[in-house]
Amino acid sequence: MSESDPKTRQRPVQWSPATTPETKPLPPSSWAKKTGFKPKFSSETNAGDSGQISLPPKSREHDTNSDLEAGRLKPPPPAVNGVTHREKVPPLPPSKDLVPKKRRDSDGVVPSTNGQAPAEQPARRTARSEEVVGSLPQTVDDDFFVTRHSHMKYELRDSPGLVPIGVYGIQHYVSILGSLILIPLVIVPAMGGSHEEISSVVSTVLFVSGVTTLLHTIFGSRLPLIQGPSFVYLAPALAIINSPEFQGLNGNKFQHIMKELQGAIIIGSTFQTFLGYTGLLSLLVRFINPVVVSPTIAAVGLSFYGYGFPLVGTCLEIGAIQILVVIVFSLYLRKISVFGHRIFLIYAVPLGLAITWAVALLLTEAGAYSYKGCDVNIPASNMVSEHCRKHISRMKYCRVDTSHALKSSPWFRFPYPLQWGTPVFHWKMAIVMCVVSLISSVDSVGSYHASSLLVASRPPTPGVLSRGIGLEGLSSVLAGLWGTGTGSTTLTENVHTIAVTKMGSRRAVQLGACLLILLSLVGKVGGFIASIPEVMVAGLLCFMWAMLTALGLSNLRYSEAGSSRNIIIIGLSLFFSLSIPAYFQQYGISPNSNLSVPSYFQPYIVASHGPFQSTYGGLNYVLNTIFSLHMVIAFLVAVILDNTVPGSKQERGVYVWSEPEVARREPAVVSDYGLPLRVGRLFGWVKWVGL
Repeated sequence: MSESDPKTRQRPVQWSPATTPETKPLPPSSWAKKTGFKPKFSSETNAGDSGQISLPPKSREHDTNSDLEAGRLKPPPPAVNGVTHREKVPPLPPSKDLVPKKRRDSDGVVPSTNGQAPAEQPARRTARSEEVVGSLPQTVDDDFFVTRHSHMKYELRDSPGLVPIGVYGIQHYVSILGSLILIPLVIVPAMGGSHEEISSVVSTVLFVSGVTTLLHTIFGSRLPLIQGPSFVYLAPALAIINSPEFQGLNGNKFQHIMKELQGAIIIGSTFQTFLGYTGLLSLLVRFINPVVVSPTIAAVGLSFYGYGFPLVGTCLEIGAIQILVVIVFSLYLRKISVFGHRIFLIYAVPLGLAITWAVALLLTEAGAYSYKGCDVNIPASNMVSEHCRKHISRMKYCRVDTSHALKSSPWFRFPYPLQWGTPVFHWKMAIVMCVVSLISSVDSVGSYHASSLLVASRPPTPGVLSRGIGLEGLSSVLAGLWGTGTGSTTLTENVHTIAVTKMGSRRAVQLGACLLILLSLVGKVGGFIASIPEVMVAGLLCFMWAMLTALGLSNLRYSEAGSSRNIIIIGLSLFFSLSIPAYFQQYGISPNSNLSVPSYFQPYIVASHGPFQSTYGGLNYVLNTIFSLHMVIAFLVAVILDNTVPGSKQERGVYVWSEPEVARREPAVVSDYGLPLRVGRLFGWVKWVGL
């Protein structure tokens, strides 16, 4: 059995001051010293060469003996006549109240911090320092170094056996199923695609997701993160789909727009690849912190408020059931465990979809949506009966037998590159996608950091970070060549799935990716997914976008969320991310104008009527489109304010990354992030994309 076997792994131990001899203080082997990190807290503390945080000459009244970087108690100061310089009375004997305590949330997951021990607050008016190491899942090694994630069932390098790996791999993908399949169900109908084309795109998405996940876990960041179509790409894709030049297309509209999307994605992804593999991202990452990542990701979810419930309202009884069932499973039944698995929390989306689909099928078979003399396959414009025109919407959105995708899809289909034709390249759409790829990189930075705290021995180095982003760019190039309609990037929902399932094994994700590739070759699978009623898709998207918003805001736990500085920055970022795009989207539209697109697509036609109206049409398109994207505005406001408004690193929650020189000397870090098959030696000279 390997050393990574969870049965032989070090178990959590509680440390008490009584267990340390007073005559032998703790060695200065803090996390900061091991990684070479030298914090400089502005106007608060000074950092010595050892990485230990030393106090300024005039210490604060409520200062504690905790080491922020090491996550442990500092050795007591030398005593004079038996009394330390901080205490005028002899210390009380150690009691059980001084033992560090683990605090768990309602889901049983230990809250995490920014790769450090939790920042101390000025005493609970008595002693908040009693919980110095209590915010992370921890163990204490022989050097009194605090390690984390002891609550995980399987960590990054664990390989418990084929059966457990297979079970957990399938569980991981099923729990994140909504993020994989829902985007094609939105963009393909918007492009005028048929049910058969939806089926083909879904199969392609599953195939590309499996391939890129394998590439990322082997040659990218090597963290157990699923790659797939991100919601970051959804809004710009809809903006391109609703461009003015595509409004008059009739024949082959789907293929024409798909080729335009492919060209834009390939160029934007090439820019992301350049950003990663040249090491430029390691320079930019110093400006990307939790206060920047949080509103940027949250704005992605909030930006679709105009799409979600308006489409649910087309068949309110079915859509409302879909939303309520998922909410009940994920919140009210989340603590129910079956055979050690919280099935309702982990499988809330697929279980909710199955139950709602069954209810809709019963209503359809019972004749609830059948109207005498009316045929759902006849266009509303050709219907003579006023009675049928009145009920055509309910027949179209509420019935579950209107799609023929499952019957028409083949049993075997192999997705291949350029299946929709040769990509078409236009510089104005490519620039939009370049900006989007930068936002996607910001999203991935937050996911890398959060997942590394759960499953890895240390956070990645800036080089590993750049390598992961570079490979994500290559993955999106593959997505563009195969024609998925969006780029391929790290799904934000990964972090939530890892925390809930407590499964961080890289091998499990790799095995799941292989199974996903095999599944994509079965054409009936894509046909089955393509036959999901549109109103159910909208109901699931309401939940997924709300979850994405919450996951974005959860990044604030790495900073001082109660700081007035951070609160104002987050508030301004979120408000302007909604208000400024609304100005662009509403500019030049009269209240009584009759637009050719549905109301939920109107925010994405801004290129034709935005406030930028210069003589250069391409420039107008780029500026009007970019400034109508909520996530772009949130990122710009947050990154400017967070990097110009004064604040300490502790207050800002600056991400802590491992130092390359120290990481290369630690076998655990090399095993976590080092490239396999001696590939690392071939590229050892490229210091900015490795350990």
